Order: sequence, then structure tokens, then C-alpha cells
Amino acid sequence: MNTKYTFKALLCGISIWAGMSLGLTSCESYLDVDSYFYDQTNIDSIFQSKVRVNEYINGIATILPDESKLFTSSYFPFGMGSDECFASWADDYGKNEKDPYRHAAMALLLGDETPQSANYNNWGSFYKGIRKANIVLTRISECKDLSDMERRDYTGRTYFLRGYFYFSLLRQYGPVPIVPDKPFDADTPSDEASIERSTYDECIDYICSDMEKAAEFLPDSRTQQFQYIASKGAALAVISRLRLYAASPWYNGNTRYADWKTADGRNFISQNNDNSKWGVAAVAAKRIIDMGKYALFTTARTERTQELPSNISQAGFPDGAGNIDPYASYKSLFDGSVNAELVPEYIYYCNAIVKENSPQWLATPTALGGANGINLCMDLIDSYKMIDGYDIHHSSANYPYPDASHAGDPIDIAYRVSDGYTVNGNVAKVDAYREPRFYATIGYNHCIWPGTSYVGNDPVTNVEVTYYSDGNAGPLPEYPDNYNRTGYTLRKYINQEDNMKGSCRAKTFAVFRYAEILLNYVEALNELEGSYTDKATGITVTRNTEEIKKYFNMIRYRAGMPGITDAELNSRDDMREAIKQERKVEFALEGLRYHDLRRWGDADAAYNTKIIGWNTKARVNNRTGFYTRTIWDSERIQKRVFTQKMYFFPIPQTTLDHNAKLVQNPGW
Repeated sequence: MNTKYTFKALLCGISIWAGMSLGLTSCESYLDVDSYFYDQTNIDSIFQSKVRVNEYINGIATILPDESKLFTSSYFPFGMGSDECFASWADDYGKNEKDPYRHAAMALLLGDETPQSANYNNWGSFYKGIRKANIVLTRISECKDLSDMERRDYTGRTYFLRGYFYFSLLRQYGPVPIVPDKPFDADTPSDEASIERSTYDECIDYICSDMEKAAEFLPDSRTQQFQYIASKGAALAVISRLRLYAASPWYNGNTRYADWKTADGRNFISQNNDNSKWGVAAVAAKRIIDMGKYALFTTARTERTQELPSNISQAGFPDGAGNIDPYASYKSLFDGSVNAELVPEYIYYCNAIVKENSPQWLATPTALGGANGINLCMDLIDSYKMIDGYDIHHSSANYPYPDASHAGDPIDIAYRVSDGYTVNGNVAKVDAYREPRFYATIGYNHCIWPGTSYVGNDPVTNVEVTYYSDGNAGPLPEYPDNYNRTGYTLRKYINQEDNMKGSCRAKTFAVFRYAEILLNYVEALNELEGSYTDKATGITVTRNTEEIKKYFNMIRYRAGMPGITDAELNSRDDMREAIKQERKVEFALEGLRYHDLRRWGDADAAYNTKIIGWNTKARVNNRTGFYTRTIWDSERIQKRVFTQKMYFFPIPQTTLDHNAKLVQNPGW
């Protein structure tokens, strides 16, 4: 047998031996058979030492992408691939050799993603991670100096990693092949390396099985030194998200995929709408709630916290917002104000980048040394309610949203939202008296950017940033396209101290936080018909309106908003829309919107609408002209493309060429 030839076929088929370097399109580019045998020799020695086993597992984890790179990632488009924003720089996609990954961020929505492209080619690297995890799970018993506790922890971490690689593949490509748990030998015939994709539900069940095993072995918590390593809660959080996805309309009875089938005639996407999947999703979330370990993060109200409107519960949290600072409670989750180990809302998180290619750098205006390149769409801005919880289109007499003729009028009198955050008198009426999450998330015209870490003589602290064509947020000479088009940008991940000409606070990015679990739970309960009992845990769930109200209102009260009304609670349709709205605002620009739009089947409508912003071509002396709603569609960066095929990514053509049993995703 020609061992080298067989091994080459194996590698090219589904890349379970070694992952493709990102950006490569040829199997020959990364294949090195001799290095495999060298690696295999070293693997034999790994399991002679618990130190080496630990290092090997840590090495597997490094294959996972940095999920804090929301807007520049060459791994996923989840930040720039949503309907929330677009990038100023993407019009020169592929032209900037200094920073090619930044320009890949919008490739999907600009129509640049194809089976032949390599903008987000994760197939090979993720299967490499799966293979390495399988090696550990197969051979960890050989390591004799591991204590029982260490063996359980190492095993749990590895199950988590294997499941997370499959989860990452599933959310990008849809159904994928589930490879044998025992790693292939180099002499395995090539046809055994050619594996058909499993169905979506089979993938869900397999990943959840791995996460159940991980939860069994992993501890409930980690010491501060190891806080970034997955715990039991992280494994259960993955299950919660996956079970919610599996219950959602796009993956549960979606007849658009009626003709997409396996070789033996099974549908890749189930054609039967199984309502009990919502029960499974509700139980998955309830298990985390019942742990009693996690809680929404809040900070105490001070004399400098804005007073609550009279229609918002004055009771102490979680029964109201009377004793908390809603702005600081939400903002502190993202801006580095509080050390990660002190935030009970974090379930699974990582250190975030804070300088170049970070969300802070990309959004920060040029006056403070930033790239000034993230534009938020008006549809997101309009989703934020007024301070008393009324929709901007149906605002109250106490806090009226201005009509178009007075939209840009300055409020004249400044007011304080929280300690350290003031809405100054030059701010337009359209941006005044909005809910606290608006100010914690959004940068707007005439917003103050403190940037207090800068200690030089330049006037780059407490800058009132303006996005007029002749305002102070113009582009840098080296990035002439990086100017704001819509008049809104991102402040969610920016601390009051952060200044690109000074220093930035260390940041934590929450991959899973408890707020998601609560909204997962209420969404699943709302959609559930009848009752569902989980055999393994004995948990029974129903569409219990008191449960929905309790946990949904926790999110609302933390945000300083009024609770849900009985009329909304009693209507499944109204409650569904309220949940969608709450997720849109609560998780704005965190990478979840991308997946929510797809699982609901709402992506077509969301993307195929025109981008609207203010008229940033207007000059400072034309304030009324600036505050005119304007359709932005003159540049390539604003011409979003979305068709049904884009619900899933295309499988790389090089992978299809070497695995005859794989079928391409529909439409590609």
C-alpha cells in the first residue's frame, strides 16, 4: 500500500489530521506527511506526563478563534455579518496588504464569499481540533501520574473542546460529518476517510452529548488563576444555546429544505415541526438557573444616578430598579470596569484585545487615535426605547420623541445619566432621554468621549465628537475611507478612560452570559404548547406566564425599563416580538444577532432593507440637514447582498474535491 498517498487523501478529505492554514485553498499548501510521523512520535511521549497532557489540551484550545474579534475576524463574520452595522473600510476589500483580515470582515454580505474563496475557511482547522481532542480522549488513560480529580478535569475540558469545535462548524456550515471518536491510523483506506454529513438534529445530539459529559466532569467554578477555562456552566450554556437553535423555525420543520437529503433519503433539516424541542430548550436553560451560581450583574444606585420615571418599579432589584444604577450595571459588563471574577453574569469568557483591530480602536474617533470605522444602522438605533420604556414611534407625553422637523434641535440643558456619564446640551433631541442601554452602547453626534487616560498636552480628552462632514471625526490620511457614514458608532466596549493615544483598560469578552440563559428560557416557554417533562432531570416546564414574567422582567429591570405587561404576556405572538426586541437590544453588537436572524428565519427581511442613517455629508452649519434620515446605498459597503443560500456558508471546494460523500450547501 502507498501509505503516503493514502494519508494524503485522508488529510484532504475532511482535514482530520491537520488543519489548513487560514487563507490557503490548496491541499498541497499545508500537507506535510513526514511531520505527521514526527508528531506521532511526540504524542507517544505526551501521555507519559500530566504536565504535557495539560499543555497539549491547552494547545487544542488555541485552535479556537478569538471570539472578541467581532469586527475584524478572518474566522467568522458574526459582527460585520449582521444587520446592526457595516464597516467603513470594506470598500477596498482585498487591497490592503497590511491588514487583509479586516477587509474580510464583510465578505459574506458583499457577495465575496464562494466555495473557492478562503475568507472564513474554518473547516480544516476545526477538524484538526477535533482530531486532537479525540487523541486525548482515546489515550488519557495512559497517563499514570494524573490524580482522579485531574483526570476528570482534563477529560471534561477535552469533551468541551471537541463539542465546541463541532458547535463552531455547525453554526457556520450547518450539518457536518461526525468523524469516528477513535482517530484514524495513517494506513486507513481513503474511502473510510470520506464521510457523509450527519443531519442537523444528529449534530445537535452529538454536541450536546459531549457537553453533557463535559458538565459531568468539569467543576462548578474555577480559581481566579484558571478562570478562563470552561466550567460546568459553560458546557450547559452551549447546550442551552444549541437546544434553542434546534427548536427554532429555520431548523425545525423548515420546508424550504425539503429536497436537501442524505444519500439514504433522510432530510438534513427536519421537515416535521416538533414543538417538544421548545420544552427541551426550556429545560436546558432551567438547569443553569437552578444551579444558583449565576446572576445578572448590578451596581448600586448613587445620588448621581438618573431618577427613574414613575412608571418603572421602584422596588429593589430583581423586583424593580429602585436600588441599582441601570447604566453602570450594563456598561460594566463590557468596558473593563470590574474584574471578571467579580461578575456573576459571566459563564464563559475570554480576554479581549484592546488596541489595534479591537472594537475600541475601530469605533474610536480619529481625534482620540481610533480608526473611526464602525457605522451603526438606524434600524438598531430605533430599537432603543425612551427612558420610560415607550417605543420611539409611540412615545409618551412625558418623554416625547421629536418629529422630523425638530429631530436635530439641541436639548440645551445637560443632564446626568450616571456617575461619569452626562448627556451634554448640544445633543440632539432624537438622542436624548433614551433608555440607559442606549448610552452604554451607542456613540452619537455631539457625544462626549472622555478618554481620560491620555496625559499629554494635546486636547484629546473629554472630546465632543461630531460627525458632520467638517466635524472633528474626519478620516486619518492612511485610512481615507474611515469616516462615519450614519452618525452612530459603537461605545459598548469602551471605558471612560480608554484613549488610543493613551492607554486602554483590560477587557473581558463574555462568550456566554446569564442574560442569554434567561432570555433563552422565556423564549422557549413562550413557544411551548402543553407541558414537557425531561426524563433525565425530572424538570417539568409549561408556558407558565409567571415564570416568563419573572425572568423577562429581570432583564428589563436591570436595564431600568418597565416590566412586561399582562396583555403582552397573554399573547404568544406579542410576547415573541417582545423577546426578539429584547434580544436585539440586550445583545447588540455581541455577535448573537447574526445567529438569531437565521434561526428565526428573519434574515431575508432584515438584510434586504436599505441602510438608513443621518446625512453625514452635511456641514456643521447645516444641523437640520445633518439630522435628516438618509438612505445609504451609493457605496459598495452599503450594498448588502443576502439570498437564502447565505443562511449557511459554502463548504470549501477543496474539501468537496477530496470527499465524494460530501454535498454542498443549497444554493452554492
